[in-house]
Amino acid sequence: MWIFGVKGPSGFSASSTAEEVTQGIDGTGLTAIVTGASSGIGEETTRILALRGVHVVMAVRNVEAGRNVRETILKENPSAKIDVMELDLSSMASARKFASEYNSSGLPLNLLINNAGIMATPFMLSEDGIELQFATNHLGHFLLTSLLLETMKNTARQSNREVRIINVSSMAHRWTYSEGIQFDEISSEPSYNTTLAYGQSKLSNILHTNELARCLKLKLRTGSRNVTPISDAKIGGVPHSLHSYRKVTVTNIQFLEDGVDVTANSLHPGAVGTKILRHNSFLNGVGNVIGIFLRYLVKNVQQGAATTCYVALHPQVKGVSGEYFSDSNIAQPSVKAKDAALAKKLWDFSLSLTTPK
Repeated sequence: MWIFGVKGPSGFSASSTAEEVTQGIDGTGLTAIVTGASSGIGEETTRILALRGVHVVMAVRNVEAGRNVRETILKENPSAKIDVMELDLSSMASARKFASEYNSSGLPLNLLINNAGIMATPFMLSEDGIELQFATNHLGHFLLTSLLLETMKNTARQSNREVRIINVSSMAHRWTYSEGIQFDEISSEPSYNTTLAYGQSKLSNILHTNELARCLKLKLRTGSRNVTPISDAKIGGVPHSLHSYRKVTVTNIQFLEDGVDVTANSLHPGAVGTKILRHNSFLNGVGNVIGIFLRYLVKNVQQGAATTCYVALHPQVKGVSGEYFSDSNIAQPSVKAKDAALAKKLWDFSLSLTTPK
């Protein structure tokens, strides 16, 4: 348990803070997007990345709150490079607008930290007609990542530096519906359970990560060169970053060649008392009644942001992709989270929901 502070192979433990796990790391020259950066783990992640010299773009739903956080950080660290951009992950239109503006900005993208999330909401639909937790926690990040992937690949090529995608999941991915993902009832109110729906969205974060990492690792090994790329393949209405092929005459194809240094990993930040609990009156009530006791059961925000910052910046994570981290160490997710067929099914399902009709 984290309260004992037992260090793992990385040299860090659950009690390590974000500042500790990034001590001595120079992020100068890197640019990061952090979603949900106006409070909680996202805010602390922004502060630490900026402290290490990273140019941080805060992707936030509440721009005023984001600007307030930016000003607070600048008072502490006047040399911090921080911008604020509007992004509502429950809206596909907002995700497309954000990505379009970012891709047009000319900024590189070394780190994409998909951190934003909501938890245990009453049943609601997004403006796109999709259950709100699934829409916000998974689908919005799936679309955003797809739309920004070409910029990340170009950054990797031009900088000759590894680009990292980090999806913030949760241990709660273990507590989901029996089939894992309710593909046929994703937005069904009768089958909706607030806790299981949250677990479903967090399981989706890991499955998305794993399938993305698998695609990014693909390489073509063949004895023939008669391969014609299709340049207009699409993901979510934008060019598909992973090559597709219309004609292949080879004897032994194992993988597709991507040729860029982009990794994807997911993580559990730990139980952290943040505003994500705002929709759960029971947990909020428990927190108010036994707040002192909870200090020994949950991490503070500085500890909660540690794994995110570790996976984003630490040299120990170089070349690591498709892994799940907890307490700044590689950990084992649930059996469903490691189901490659389920990951591929979710990928195709998410494409069908995000591709413009």
